Amino acid sequence: MALTPRWRRAALTVHIAASVGWLGAVAAFLALAAAGLRGDDDARTRGLYAAAEVLTWWVIVPLALASLVTGVVQALGTPWGLLRHYWVVAKLGLTVLAVGLLLLHTRPVGQLAAASALDGSLEGLRVQLVVDAAAGLVLLAVITMLSVFQPRGLTPYGWRRSRRAGTAEEAGRGTGHRR
Repeated sequence: MALTPRWRRAALTVHIAASVGWLGAVAAFLALAAAGLRGDDDARTRGLYAAAEVLTWWVIVPLALASLVTGVVQALGTPWGLLRHYWVVAKLGLTVLAVGLLLLHTRPVGQLAAASALDGSLEGLRVQLVVDAAAGLVLLAVITMLSVFQPRGLTPYGWRRSRRAGTAEEAGRGTGHRR
């Protein structure tokens, strides 16, 4: 399936907006979680975790899913393909991992929002939110770097497709093409 140039740019625009929004929302979440970790006022801390829960379900999760879906559409509708280049496969795998971990780790946010945030028994959960958000930011930064630098190299599938398409010289070098 090939997208027309207009639709390709539209899909790319939506993908970039969702991906950058996801990165920014996770950074905002990290700020809320860090502030909640050092919270000294129960009402304020509970409010921070309530805001983190809203941010998670109304911003982070939708942007993460939008980034994943638009990334797949973008890959399938362009010459890069979904499985032809190692950087696209790596990006897809890391994005699926990030979305999976995000969905797995949304439960503690709700638990903290519902509980008394200064309850000493929840200290480990409060630290977990900060660590999860920081790890998420690192993972999203790696995915962003793959998008920018696009390391060369065809997968075995991409190499076979290139050979069949008559671009054996490119396939023989094992490098991908640039846009």
